[in-house]
This record gives sequence, C-alpha cells and structure tokens, in this order.
Amino acid sequence: MTNSCERGSSKAFTRLVVFLVCLVAAASTCVQGQSLINGAGATFPYPMYSKWFDEYRKVKPDVQINYQSIGSGGGIRQVTEGTVDFGATDGPMNDDQIAAFKQKRGTMILHFPTVLGAAVPAYNVPGVDATLNFTPEALAGIFLGTVKVWNDPLIAKANPDVKLPATDIIVAHRSDGSGTTYVWTDYLSKVSPEWKQKVGKGTAVSWPVGIGGKGNEGVAGLIRQMQGAIGYVELIYAVQNKIPYGNVRNKSGKFVQANLDSVTAAAAGAPIPDDFRVSITDAPGKDAYPVSSFTWLLIPQSIKDSSKKEVIKNFLHWMLTDGQTLTSTLSYAPLPKEVVAREEKAVGKIQ
Repeated sequence: MTNSCERGSSKAFTRLVVFLVCLVAAASTCVQGQSLINGAGATFPYPMYSKWFDEYRKVKPDVQINYQSIGSGGGIRQVTEGTVDFGATDGPMNDDQIAAFKQKRGTMILHFPTVLGAAVPAYNVPGVDATLNFTPEALAGIFLGTVKVWNDPLIAKANPDVKLPATDIIVAHRSDGSGTTYVWTDYLSKVSPEWKQKVGKGTAVSWPVGIGGKGNEGVAGLIRQMQGAIGYVELIYAVQNKIPYGNVRNKSGKFVQANLDSVTAAAAGAPIPDDFRVSITDAPGKDAYPVSSFTWLLIPQSIKDSSKKEVIKNFLHWMLTDGQTLTSTLSYAPLPKEVVAREEKAVGKIQ
C-alpha cells in the first residue's frame, strides 16, 4: 500500500515538473518573440515620441520601444556609450561629438529629422492676459539680465496697448543639457552680437541670470509657480500647461505666433544638407516663426543585432509615413515631403 502511494506521488511530481518546464519554455518563447528597443534623449519631442511608440505598438504588438526623456545632452551621451539603441536630440551633434561616437562605437551616427517644433517665450505676468510681442532685442536683454522689469521700454514699445507692471523679471532656463536650449541659444546668437560674444550657443551654456529647471516639464513648472517668470519651452508644453506664450518678431519684421503654419514656413526653402544637420532659426520667410527647429533621432549606421536593426528600420519607415499624419494633434509640424523622400533613402544606409 505504501509503495503504491509512493509510486502515485512520484508520477504526480513528475507531471508537475513537466508542466513547470513547459510553462517556463512557453514564457521564454513569449519573451523571445518580443523585440525591445531602448532610446533616450530630447524632451522637446517627448509628447510626440510617446504617442508614436504607443501607436506603433498597436501596429506591431511584438515591438516595445522604451524612451527616457532625459534631455538631448543625455541622449547623445547614452547613444555614444552604447547604453541605448538610439538617441534623440534637438540640436544636431557637432563634428567633435560625431568623431567621439565613431571612435567609441566604430561606426558613424546618422541623423533622422522626425518633426518640426518651436521653442516659445512662455511667461507668467501678473495682471496681463494679452499675448505679448517680443523683439529679438528684448529677448536677448531679458536672458542677458539687462532687461529686468516687465515694463522696461524694450518690452513696452512692442506692446503699446498692454498695461505692463513694474514686476521683476525672473528668468527660467534649463538646468540639464538640452536641445531646446540649443535651439534657443542658437537663435539668440544669430540676433544678438552681445549674446553671441558673452554666452554663445550650445545644449548647455553659462547663464548670466535665472534659475534652472530639469526638462521642458521643469521649466514649465517654474513659470507656472512664479509670478514675473519667463522661460523658453517647446510649444506643446506651453499649450498643455495652459501657459501664455508670446509672438516673436521675425527677420522680416513681423510678429509671428508659433503654430503649425509658421513653423512649416520656417523650414520652407531651407537648404538641407545630406546629413540633415541644419539650423532653421531666424529663417527669412515673412510668415516664418523664428525659433523653429527640426528634432532628430540618432541611429548608429551599423547595428550588429540583426533583429533590432530591422525593427528600427521598419519603425523609421512607419514614422516617415503614417507617423507624420499624427503630428498636428500635438502641435508639431510634419516634415516637408522632400525631406521625407530623402530620409527614406537614408534608412537604407543602416547596415
């Protein structure tokens, strides 16, 4: 009787072991069937990328793309170190950064423009509900710290119908390495010789005045919290946080609001080099918003993992076609058709 019970228990244990082995094998097969791609970088396009990656998951349920919104500087650093599969930046990598990438990774880095966006002067001025106009001189003065109060003549002259208070101006800027900072300082360097000489352009600069916030989210939060504040954020962050943002006088002398049409106008006719590294700030078009920019995905030209390579190439094709139809819902402008056509060919360079 005891032997019979032992034999029965042994069979039951064996069946349990077989079941568990099969369960583990099935789970392993499920994991192996998933493609996981990791990226990091710019906060400027994060709302767009987040939507794209969610929508692409619906099209390709076996593909998961994770993205950390850590700033362009972090994106360039991590893709160079090889800790992510792709990076993202609002300011194209410079020649030194590209050389460092090639030395570290043994291949070239490719820039793929994804959308067009705008950096806007967002503000919190007590008692002012009107949309303010900003001249290049006023913006440079504010961020240099020479324009210190809201009723300064440089601001008041462009807003004759607005009663501006004598409130102190509090400048908010990015504390992290940021493509949005690159776009903003690239613009200021073009319109202000003093800014170019004293501060210059870059993803991180030595700010003459102000307090720092991490990411577009951090700067938007500072502006909302502090009366008298002004800072630069990507358009969608001002829209989503319901923060007023101003019109900026462009190269043609017209005060222009950042929107899909004015950002698209900034890119119209801009000469695009073969590597897609281009600045469109202070564009000459009469309807162009002057603080506009492309934003880029950074993709290694050689990807050793063949499955990841195909996933990334397939996503880029989707992004350049179906993905472009989703841009306007989040206040980004789609890529010009001629740029899309050239990028489609550039995807073929990924090996």
